[in-house]
Amino acid sequence: MKIIIAGAGEVGNHLAKMLSGGHHDITVIDADARLLDDVEGMSDIVTIEGDCTTFATLRKASVRKADLFIAVNHEENINIIAAILAKQLGARKSIARIDNNEYLEPNNKEMFMNLGIDYLFYPEKIAAREVINLLGHTSTTEYVDFSGGRLALVVFPIDASSEFTGKTVADINALSGASFRPVAISRDDKTIIPHSRDMFYEGDTVYIITNNEAAKTVMNYSGKTNVSIKNLMILGGSRIGVRIATELQDELNVKLIEYNPDKAYKLAETLDRTLIINEDGRDIDAMTEEGITSMDAFVAVTGRSETNILTAMLAKRMGVKKVIAEVENLTYINLAESIGIDTIVNKKQITASRIFRFTMDTDVQAIKCLTGSEAEVLEFVVKPDAPITKSTLRHAGFPDNAIIGGIVRGDKVFIPDADFRINAYDRAVVFSLPGAIPKIGKYFN
Repeated sequence: MKIIIAGAGEVGNHLAKMLSGGHHDITVIDADARLLDDVEGMSDIVTIEGDCTTFATLRKASVRKADLFIAVNHEENINIIAAILAKQLGARKSIARIDNNEYLEPNNKEMFMNLGIDYLFYPEKIAAREVINLLGHTSTTEYVDFSGGRLALVVFPIDASSEFTGKTVADINALSGASFRPVAISRDDKTIIPHSRDMFYEGDTVYIITNNEAAKTVMNYSGKTNVSIKNLMILGGSRIGVRIATELQDELNVKLIEYNPDKAYKLAETLDRTLIINEDGRDIDAMTEEGITSMDAFVAVTGRSETNILTAMLAKRMGVKKVIAEVENLTYINLAESIGIDTIVNKKQITASRIFRFTMDTDVQAIKCLTGSEAEVLEFVVKPDAPITKSTLRHAGFPDNAIIGGIVRGDKVFIPDADFRINAYDRAVVFSLPGAIPKIGKYFN
């Protein structure tokens, strides 16, 4: 597939790295030569210095041959113009990153589609939605719905009190009664697709696919109880912080800490049910005075990963039950998890999840790139006469570094065993390591 990425900033750079291993023809455009230097060293990537909103630059990138044009510059107006021009010049699909929720309203979204943009995505809104979802499932580090909520991915660390500690995968499968299945274990910075004899140890992070009815039972096995959130403190008046406050201020007691006094004043005018406090979140005495010890949850979403990690660690040590931090520096993610931060949010991986499905030939309904793990979760719709329908899973020859965790067939949900047979039009949720992703699509196509 020929892919053009307009914008070599953090998101564009991450996308280029992620897609470069998939045998794609990738071109990256940016007006800043310094940003292009960071991606030039990657294999099979062509860089073009220039303005992606000009005809000359787009033609130089051979946009008329592009299967996918992705505009991910910092300025949404540039992305919109570039995406429209790319489509008009011949790109098969054109998508753009935006920063304005108004553009996603149904009537407005339709206008952009009529102009030629196939898909608009707003990473900060998606990140805020993930945080809000996690605040409803406080015993997990990640909780992702698939197939309209019929299936869910539940992620939690195993401690000494967990039912999983010291048991094998076979033991857990017997315990589950076919209502859930462990699909991966993260251990020592490595992700393992488990087999029946593999054992769970204290300190592991386990990934489980479960049907909706069993999700609560699965979370009970984590050894942690779900906490009802009433008091929430948000550090950072970023787009993510503002969206979280906007959606939750009518339900919870929300305090938002913002260091910049001018920004804090403006936020106080727009968030009428949120208490806005102009303070430095790194000041222990100030945070104590503002009541951090009485909070049920703390969310750090400033523009600095270091600040978010430090303040989240402070909140955890001061007894806050659920702590979430935005960490955009990928090298800090494992550090953040190792010091006890419950959940990490990363906009780059959120963006990658939304875009990656456009690069696959198979009908992929959803992809989730998991924070702190090499793996990804994909939801496929099975085509008639697909190879996976020709035999039971035992004899399907499915790659060892991927596993089918759940099947949705109409209103029914199945956690398949080796003797299960998949039908056409089933929805299959697959957990896969990167090496298997290019291979697994053909099984469902």
